[in-house]
Amino acid sequence: MYQPSLKVQPAEVSVLNATGRVGMPTEANCLNQLAHVHRLRDSELNYNEHQYNLNMQMLRNREGLGVPLKMGMERFAARQVGRLPFLPSSNFMDDVLTGRCDSIGFEDFMNLPEYSEQMRQPHAVVEKSLGIHQ
Repeated sequence: MYQPSLKVQPAEVSVLNATGRVGMPTEANCLNQLAHVHRLRDSELNYNEHQYNLNMQMLRNREGLGVPLKMGMERFAARQVGRLPFLPSSNFMDDVLTGRCDSIGFEDFMNLPEYSEQMRQPHAVVEKSLGIHQ
């Protein structure tokens, strides 16, 4: 006879509850089920920028305003380096300046959509970006 585990309770398959009325935020209706965003999502999206800001605040308290200002200008200059439109930037200079080049994160091996490898015709991409496409 099957005994359910105490640690892992079997989850019921829930069907989207479609009602014709507006419900309370705690009710399980279609909109609340589909629009639910986990609290950690925003935290994870801004994690690197938040860590950089905390490091700059600590550096400012310890060294003064000059060093974080210089590092901020170096990072700004690294972001201004452009490439042709058909060559997406890997932001390696920014990763080196912030210290992210030493760590392997989820985005490094799962590949973000903006870094996907696509073979496009270079001439067509440049002409489109310059507005001279046919």
